Parts: sequence; structure tokens; C-alpha cells
Amino acid sequence: MNHKLDAPSHDCCAAPGLIPVDEALSRILSEGKPVEQTELLSIAHAAGRVLADDVASGIHVPGYDNSAMDGYAVNSEDCVETGVSLPVSQRIPAGQRGTGLEPGTAARIFTGAPVPEGADAVVMQEYCQQQDDRVSINTVVKAGENIRRAGEDIEQGSVVLEAGTLIRPQEQGLLASVGLADIKVRRKLKVATFFTGDELVEPGHELDPGQIYNSNRYTLNGLLRSAGCEIKDYGIVPDTLEATLDVLKQAAANADLVITSGGVSVGEEDYVRIALEQLGELNMWRINMKPGKPVAFGKVSDALFLGLPGNPVSVYVTFLVLAQPLLQKMQGVDQPGPVPLSIRAGFEWKGIGRQEYLRVRIKQDASGPIAELFPNQGSGVLSSVSWADGLVVIEPGMTVSAGDVLSYLPFPGSR
Repeated sequence: MNHKLDAPSHDCCAAPGLIPVDEALSRILSEGKPVEQTELLSIAHAAGRVLADDVASGIHVPGYDNSAMDGYAVNSEDCVETGVSLPVSQRIPAGQRGTGLEPGTAARIFTGAPVPEGADAVVMQEYCQQQDDRVSINTVVKAGENIRRAGEDIEQGSVVLEAGTLIRPQEQGLLASVGLADIKVRRKLKVATFFTGDELVEPGHELDPGQIYNSNRYTLNGLLRSAGCEIKDYGIVPDTLEATLDVLKQAAANADLVITSGGVSVGEEDYVRIALEQLGELNMWRINMKPGKPVAFGKVSDALFLGLPGNPVSVYVTFLVLAQPLLQKMQGVDQPGPVPLSIRAGFEWKGIGRQEYLRVRIKQDASGPIAELFPNQGSGVLSSVSWADGLVVIEPGMTVSAGDVLSYLPFPGSR
């Protein structure tokens, strides 16, 4: 059992005794190591997985010079002036290969069809008029016009996707375009969750006085599922040290990462942090952020541990800022996010000594997009997260005026 509560560094505006967010994230990511095990997976089922190796193409894409338009394949030397009339010597639909183009003729051709040898341009059908077996070319034609060259998109032997790439539908399509049916991906990250608080009740049951529904379970597990994790959910844990020790030991034995909600603050019934110190090591606690100050990070056996706060908004915010990049690092993603964007503030705000994450919705005004602030920024107001598109970041001590440019973190899957 080890304790690694290093003395945190501070900037001039940070609240005393709290670790700056950037430092906290750096320390968390430094402990995250990509899972080593891999598996061969059909590209049809690869969305949300991470490539284990570089993928090179065995073919050119496209594999041959082909028409970018419906029209007529010609030799540009036969069309140096408007109004040239040429005999139509053949018809080439997509999926068929024509014969060589005879000099002084045109070939009726369709999008994607191979350009016949002897043709160096395709004229859009809008500039052509066919009558019987002849076509009038009502434009001056330039060589190379409307032809997609072999290898124009992807050259044979080139790397199309690098190891560490998160597979999305567009990557599935790209892999299919070079003829790959299976790829090597890192195995799914195993994440165990549990939730503390005797006041918590599952939806569908009646509430007694002082009880609340366990929304965090569905928020956190939903985020993990969307992140492509394999989840082991241990449910609600009674507020006792014995029960917390027992579930933490089980969770750590069956997961790469354990994420909890609640029990990491300083209350007399907050046992998660104590259990972590007894079973493993607490490397970091208390972050200079709002919402989400009581975040615990450490290790139990071979599993990393991230203890999120109990307030519903704090769970969502700390997941986006701290947990999501850690998950991506452990999944093998090359550049863990989220990547901040820039947005103009549509509000005024006076910052405090902590780094704040405000829920905003993007709207349009006469000058472009601006961030509209949800009126109640309390850490228990879960409706604000459903209403919002993302978070704006308010640095410690920052004063914001309408029109100022702020860092913006969009929510996963935001509209």
C-alpha cells in the first residue's frame, strides 16, 4: 500500500491546495498505457475500435482512369473549337471496359466507367447534343477534363490509416475501398463501475424521504458504452467501508480501469478514497476545477482508478475533461481528446480561483455563432447538460465580456 499525494503546483490564481486541471490531466495520462492484446475483426463490426497496426493499400484507388461525369469520352485534339460533330463509336457503362477510341470519334460514357485508350477527356453531357449516331460537342475541350486518374485517391502501397486511429464509419468505408475485410484492432477496454450512497434508488422504485434516483449510473455507463468500453457494473454500494473495500477489490481484479461516482469527498460517509488508500495507492486528489473538485486518481493492483464526484453535472464534466482522454489513451488512440474549439461568448462572467466549465448552447447572431449560457450553473442541475451542446472553459480569475473568444469543448454526439 502506497500513498503518493505529491504537493501540487499552483499558478497565481489557483485555489490553495488544489491541482491545476492541465497538470492533473497530464499526470493521469502519464499513467494510462494502451492495452496490448489485439484481435482480428471484420470491418463491418470495427466502428469505435482502435487500429493496432498501420494499414497499407494493396491497390490503387481508383484502380483505373475513369469518368467523373456522364458524357462523352473524346480526344481533345478532335475538339479544338465549339460545334465539332463526331460519330459515336461505342457506349461504355460503369462496370464495363470499352475498346480503344478510334481517332475522330466519341464514346458515350457514364460516371465511373473506364476511360478508353485514345481518349484524354470527358465532356459533360450538358455540353453535348446527340442525334442518331453523332454527337455535337458545344465547348472547347481540354486534356484531362473530367477524368479521375488511377491512384488519385490512394496509391498502391501507401498507408491509408495509421495505428492508433479510432475507426468511424468513414474509416470503415475507406478500409472497404482498398478491399480489406478484416483488420487488427486493440481489444475493448474493460471498465468497472460502482456507485456509492445510501440515498440512491434505482428508477422504477418508489422514493422514501431523503432518497434520490441513481442518475449517475446511467450517465456514466452510457458515456462508457458510447466510448466503446466493455462495462462491468457493480451497481449501488452501501455506505460502509467494508462494502466499499469488497467491491473495489472485485472491480480491480476484473478491469483495466475502475470508475466510481461519489464517496471521494471529505464527508464521514465517503469511503471510496479511504478504501483506495487501504487497497492500493492514491496518487492525486482535489482538482482546481468547478464543477468537479473532489476527483481521486490512483491504482489498485493492476487496475487504474478514477473516482468522480457524486453530483450529476460533476460526473459528466469530469468524465469529459479527465476520464475520456484517459480512456482514449488506454484504448491506444494516437491523440487523446477532446480537442478544444473557439467560440465567442454571448454572456458576461466573473471567474473565481478555480477553472470553471460552464454549460452553453451554440446559437447564431448577426456576427455568427455565439455561446449562450444556461441560467443555472449548479452542479446538481442535470437538465443543463441535456440542454447544452458543450462547455466553455473559464480560466481561474478570468473576467469574460460578451464577444470574448473562449475555449469550447463540444459534448460527444452534440447536435
